[in-house]
Amino acid sequence: MGTYDERLWPPWWLWVVGWLWVLSLGLAVLVALGPVWALAVVLVGGGLFSWGLVTSAAPVRVVGSTLVAGPASIPVDLLGRAVAIDGEAARRVRGPDADPAAYHLIRGWVPGAVTLAVRDDADRTPYWYVATRRPHELAAAIEGARSRRQS
Repeated sequence: MGTYDERLWPPWWLWVVGWLWVLSLGLAVLVALGPVWALAVVLVGGGLFSWGLVTSAAPVRVVGSTLVAGPASIPVDLLGRAVAIDGEAARRVRGPDADPAAYHLIRGWVPGAVTLAVRDDADRTPYWYVATRRPHELAAAIEGARSRRQS
């Protein structure tokens, strides 16, 4: 039973720009080497580009009492208060103020995030930075999962 479910898909414009680039490369190959090679470049290049975008679409979920962010997961009991951030605050946490020991789920096309301190003495990770398009909803879902777990 999930209380929050989001997938960080790349924006539509990134798909358009990437495919225009692949098609322009195919056009250059068409002029130089002919239609067979051009078709191969468009199919292989476009397929690799699309595969890269699809695999970069990380899941962000709160399932039961667990936060799932990309390939990692952690019980919400081991996390501090969820703080929703966006704009300049999010840029600073993922940029100049970033701790390399922290867990970062960053997608360049997602400006908002939630930060959570890790309260597990056995874990050397100081905090999690989880990109999300809906930071306040994710923070509320994490706090809701924590309160359900404690009751």
